[in-house]
Amino acid sequence: MKKQKVSLRRDVVSKQLLPKNELIRIVKNKSNEIFIDQSQKADGRGVWIKSDIDSIKKARQKNLLSKGLKTKLNLDIYDQLEREING
Repeated sequence: MKKQKVSLRRDVVSKQLLPKNELIRIVKNKSNEIFIDQSQKADGRGVWIKSDIDSIKKARQKNLLSKGLKTKLNLDIYDQLEREING
């Protein structure tokens, strides 16, 4: 049997390559809308962040999502991420 290839993406906080299923994707599309990409396939510029509270807090402190998306963003996205992780 063939082994299935694991898709790796770089976490914006730790800079580690991690499997896609351990990460959350945040996207800025052509309309400048910023949202959490549940499908992980939406068009636009995307950044990946590990799905744990510590990573989100570090990203908020250092404003890493804004840097990765190359735009100013509303801090509500961090609250949405925390709600997404906590269920």
